[in-house]
Amino acid sequence: MRTDRCTLVITDARTLPCSRLFIYILLLWQCLQGAPVLAEEKYHEVRVVEPYLEIHTGPGRGYPVFHVVDRGELVEVIKRRTDWFMVRTRRGKQGWVRRADMELTLTPDGASTQFSEAELGDFTRRSRETGFLAGDFEGANIMSVYADYYLTRNLSVELALSQVFGNFSDALTASANLLAQPFPEWRLSPFFLLGIGVIYTDPNVTLVNEQDRTEQISNVGVGVRWYLTRRFILRAEYQNHVIFQDKDDNQEINEWKAGFAFFF
Repeated sequence: MRTDRCTLVITDARTLPCSRLFIYILLLWQCLQGAPVLAEEKYHEVRVVEPYLEIHTGPGRGYPVFHVVDRGELVEVIKRRTDWFMVRTRRGKQGWVRRADMELTLTPDGASTQFSEAELGDFTRRSRETGFLAGDFEGANIMSVYADYYLTRNLSVELALSQVFGNFSDALTASANLLAQPFPEWRLSPFFLLGIGVIYTDPNVTLVNEQDRTEQISNVGVGVRWYLTRRFILRAEYQNHVIFQDKDDNQEINEWKAGFAFFF
């Protein structure tokens, strides 16, 4: 007696021909193909009415223009950073446009495009900050430059480089700091600083047993940021440094400085 080799034996003794199994697989595949997918996020669109719209590589005048959108084309508005808007063209080009240029566009229905004034919270939601500070380093003059990168709205990492000008010796310090800003939405916002680094001391005059030296240093401090405009802040801080010297007694240095910073 011949047995159908294309028969699937089920545990309850029922059989399922291969042709029916193929139909079930085909129906399942069609269901999967026709299953609804998650809709992509929909962004607002604006139409270019000026001869062209310049798109920059970043949210600032210092970033170059890398693409131009012609009159009549639509662009999607993805997000805003202070007075700059990230847009995306129909061809997938993505970059930043000034608010002044965006206000010259129209909605797809032909209405004027309007944007609300950015609030302080918009300005504090930044990712990078750089600035210049000057002050007193235990009686000597000090000038510093720094760059911050924000991990969160409350926490940032900082790299700082300082030059100290003293009567008897000069010094160069480099440090990596961690800054905590508990109230970033305040216009006058305090912060706390903790870090480590190195200090290189270069004596100006010949002294007995006085040589160039490089030593480790730790930093702890407190400061305040005052938001002056949409991009500029005034920063003032106090730091206490501990220089770990070769001899047993470590040296403590008090530092006061203030300056301006630019964030983006």
